[in-house]
Amino acid sequence: MRVRLKPVMRVRRADLFASIVVFLVALPLCVGVAVASGVPAELGLITGIVGGLVAGVLPGSRLQVSGPAAGLTVLVYEAVRAYGVGALGVFVLAAGAVQMGLGVLRLGRWFRAVSVAVVQGMLAGIGLVLIAGQLYALGDASMDVPGSGVGKLAGLVSLPGAVDPVALALGVGTIAVLVAWPRWRAGARVLPAPLVAVGLASGVTGVGGLDVRRVEVRGLVDAVRVPAADDFGLLMDVGVIGTVLAFALIASAETLFSSAAVDRMHSGPRTDYDKELIAQGAGNAVCGVLGALPMTAVIVRSSANVRAGARTRASRVLHGVWLLLFAALVPAALGVLPVAALAGLLVHAGAKLVPVREVGSLWREHRGEAVVFGVTAVAIVATNLFEGVLVGLGLAVAKTAWDISQVHVQVQESLEEDALVVRVSGNATFLRLPKLLDALEALPAERDVRLDLGGVRHLDHACAAALAGWAAGHQRKAQVRDVVRP
Repeated sequence: MRVRLKPVMRVRRADLFASIVVFLVALPLCVGVAVASGVPAELGLITGIVGGLVAGVLPGSRLQVSGPAAGLTVLVYEAVRAYGVGALGVFVLAAGAVQMGLGVLRLGRWFRAVSVAVVQGMLAGIGLVLIAGQLYALGDASMDVPGSGVGKLAGLVSLPGAVDPVALALGVGTIAVLVAWPRWRAGARVLPAPLVAVGLASGVTGVGGLDVRRVEVRGLVDAVRVPAADDFGLLMDVGVIGTVLAFALIASAETLFSSAAVDRMHSGPRTDYDKELIAQGAGNAVCGVLGALPMTAVIVRSSANVRAGARTRASRVLHGVWLLLFAALVPAALGVLPVAALAGLLVHAGAKLVPVREVGSLWREHRGEAVVFGVTAVAIVATNLFEGVLVGLGLAVAKTAWDISQVHVQVQESLEEDALVVRVSGNATFLRLPKLLDALEALPAERDVRLDLGGVRHLDHACAAALAGWAAGHQRKAQVRDVVRP
């Protein structure tokens, strides 16, 4: 009797090729996001490795790729600045637990109910703060980078006198390559733009012996910091809890929005949102244990995976293997990467987060949504990511409540009853109470009134109390006849 062992994961040639493409895209992005977040470059690679080897093997989405994302850079930088790199592991581990809880409770689908204007505003705000912060690194500025978004923007006034022209040229050249390279389709199919841009900048730096700041190399093992028992005491702080929730919710939202975009790019099985949340939570829990950056599904790497012809999850798992081999075998290669080039990479990524083209059409077609978008972006720049998103969500809820709270008041003369008939229809809520009372108080005080509420779909307590008060006051002057209630 023969026993045939079924392979755990079959690797097709298309998946192998796609994994190499994704690895080449992910490598400079992992390092760049880590440096911009204020942590050792190796921590970005660790997150990319975990994204492949842990989240990559779990069910949810087959083709989207996880790793450190530019969208969380601002939040991580603020957390590291406030609590130190040592506390990062606790934050990420707790955020992963929250994500797994959301997935187990089957709350993943509710992320699709978030206003698109809030999401776009969030990404725009992140992009603006990211660009403002990376402009300092773009020219190896000899000045401290302000902590707040407003401070970063205000500091740009004095930036020209503090930059290194050589580093600035290197960073601007990196951005130019990122913009121009995809236009050469034949070349872009072979090598991704981020790798070409950073590779050229590194080559120019090495060959020319340029005296610019480079990535500091510590080694993969030395960069790992397992959280100590005392570190978990930080979770008793209210501010830390807010940071953890921000990590979990924003990473989950970005992951699930990426899932929706990736699903539109292929005809295979759709994403199970709840399972994907559990997979992301498990990956972030492992990242937290290792003291690494938080992970999320990233649309740039995911789209590269799909376009490269990936068919199964093997491609995203293998990309994690290649990152691990690179970090373990040639860690010194990170030391040749100029920081200005990585800053250029992230300035380009931040610019892509700002939906410039969509703003005009949004203003023409949905001005209320455009206001929500703008307020969310400005609030993030003015305060921080978590508070800015809360402001955007609150405004979106208020706008929705205003939109659905439509009330119509129609006054007609009733010859049969010798009275005025006031017909109210729609949703009578406190938001429309001024309009309703203005119409009623404009009625002649000496006339009898019949109030017909048969067309009211919803009458809240504030409106009911106000109508009762108006009726009592009008009865003393005339008569309010049978009130027809909904």
